[in-house]
Amino acid sequence: MYKEGKIRVIALGLIRDSNNRTFLSEGYDPVKKDKFYRAMGGGVEFGETSKQALQREFQEEIQAEITNIRYLTCLENIFYFQGKPGHEIIQLYECDFVHPKFYQQEKIAFNEGEREKTALWIDIETLKSGRFRLVPEEFVEFLG
Repeated sequence: MYKEGKIRVIALGLIRDSNNRTFLSEGYDPVKKDKFYRAMGGGVEFGETSKQALQREFQEEIQAEITNIRYLTCLENIFYFQGKPGHEIIQLYECDFVHPKFYQQEKIAFNEGEREKTALWIDIETLKSGRFRLVPEEFVEFLG
């Protein structure tokens, strides 16, 4: 969770499939009435590496193991969410699901704390067109 005035370090995983889609989590800001999408992952806890955090987050959120984890880059994201400022340092990885079932599911419902969320496959060309809002926006450069 975000604490005002603090920078949060997070690890996100870029997963693509053979149909030129990427696996994203859907979010909603009720203040802006804005739907957005971002790669799955979450906060790095004290004492764990960003890679370990990524693996833990996928396990906690959708009970998925990931493999072929490759570091891509570090991104900085300064934003407003629910009317409050946020600042995060993102360690971005490329990875794959271990189990093929995750490539066959169009949507996966999960809970993140109190919030019910959805993860789904979205066509990369649709994302590049700007039809859906991807956060952070620089993420689109790594979709291929």
